Amino acid sequence: MPDIHIERSHQLGIDAARAIARKWVRQVEQEYGLECSYEEGPTRDLGRFSRAGIDGSVEVSGDSFRLQATLAGLFAGFSGQIEQRLRQKLDDLLGERKDGEDEDDDAYNDKDWL
Repeated sequence: MPDIHIERSHQLGIDAARAIARKWVRQVEQEYGLECSYEEGPTRDLGRFSRAGIDGSVEVSGDSFRLQATLAGLFAGFSGQIEQRLRQKLDDLLGERKDGEDEDDDAYNDKDWL
């Protein structure tokens, strides 16, 4: 069972959802050094990401995003913070973050450990 499971419903349709998912994949690849791949399907896309201690996927359809990640080693101890960062990134791209939510509400720099 994944350590992190995030689901978001939307009404964007597959083309707009695909564009957001590709942007998210590029961001995490560049910012966190994850190795990523992305496969398009007719009604569902699958992005995969990994690096030592992290393996996961994001499934994208015309009405939902489903992100799952498994953490190992040192990352397992930070699952709560990592999940919060992943949620923030996805919510930012979907425009779902509430005004006033603090983008960096703890003393950790997420780029140091993810």
